[in-house]
Amino acid sequence: MGRIVVYGAPWCPDCRRSKAFLTEQRVVFDWIDIDVDQEGRRIVKEIQRGGRSIPTIVFEDGSILIEPSDATLAAKLGLKLMRRRMAYDLLILGGGPAGLSAAIYAAREGMQALVIDRGDFGGQAGITDRIDNYPGFPDGIGGAELAERLAEHARRSGVELMSHVEIASVCREMGALSVRTAEGDTFRSDAAIVATGSRYHRLGIEGEDGLVGRGVHYSAGRDGPAYAGSGELVVIGGGNAAFEESVVLAGFAEHVTILARGEPRASEVIVERVRKHPGITLRTGVDVECFERSGDRLAAVVGRVRATGEPLRIDTRAAFVFVGQDPNTGFLRGTLDLDERGFVVTDERYATSLDGVFAAGDVRAGSTKQVGSAAGEGIAVVLSVRRYLEGRHLMSSAGTDETTS
Repeated sequence: MGRIVVYGAPWCPDCRRSKAFLTEQRVVFDWIDIDVDQEGRRIVKEIQRGGRSIPTIVFEDGSILIEPSDATLAAKLGLKLMRRRMAYDLLILGGGPAGLSAAIYAAREGMQALVIDRGDFGGQAGITDRIDNYPGFPDGIGGAELAERLAEHARRSGVELMSHVEIASVCREMGALSVRTAEGDTFRSDAAIVATGSRYHRLGIEGEDGLVGRGVHYSAGRDGPAYAGSGELVVIGGGNAAFEESVVLAGFAEHVTILARGEPRASEVIVERVRKHPGITLRTGVDVECFERSGDRLAAVVGRVRATGEPLRIDTRAAFVFVGQDPNTGFLRGTLDLDERGFVVTDERYATSLDGVFAAGDVRAGSTKQVGSAAGEGIAVVLSVRRYLEGRHLMSSAGTDETTS
């Protein structure tokens, strides 16, 4: 075609990001939707030897990038991405519902804010097929659409957004907070909000990655309502979360099957409740081996009974995985107080153990891990930041007056 070709699909957030980046940089390209273009789908599979990761970007010189970050695209095109400034009133680490809500309200307070996210904006919510418990959307809203709306609201409020930038460290130097990125940039501010969220443990089995948000989920409260009236749903896990969420899901579907590798690790009370529930079946000693798909949706959960080696296959529209959750706080170890699971410890004002650093959303110890409450914490934490910055200004003014007198 004589120019850059982007192979992707309209439902893919990485594809939308790459298209937006190329458009913003005024790079001419051709867009091929592999959902409707069979030849494009064939080319992608040929390039990847059977894989279908998107976006797949083919350049004029024949070179190829698969799922590139904006920084990788910029390097390939010889573009130098310059930030408008290196010092801000507030740095927000994480661009999920908590971070973006904080950014919007920080702008309303007149703060110069920068949001830095290691991936796409929206966090876990952004990769959810549909969110049915977010206030103001009685018919639900797609996770990607909600993420885009929050990011656009922040941009229109004057907030600068940086995606696909890894944070290396946070520290206080010479009275200011310094945030260093893996690429070597340093940003400074008077205050910072940690809103890096958490990630769900994945099973790491065949078919999982391509079906996240499209039949494979990690939150019953957020994604369960989309399956109201379903005949069968599957829950994978043996701890409290798996058993508690199975009861929630039983309120939507005709039947729920729990698959656990060993004996239940949940509390006796919730285990007994599940065993007595007429709409829930518990199967222990099962290894889940893969997720089968039909088109771009989940079709079945496939596993094996440990004791006998007997194969197991359950046809279902959705599987909910509850095998643990980890906070995105690796870069904060040794800097902030974390609890035994690695979540950030805060006081009632969302303040952490490092002066001027606050935390909100799923990354915070004690948070409810729900998209609505994360957005609410993002708003509330800005009020604490404002009080903190006002206090710093008063202290600075008092010091100046004493020196002058």
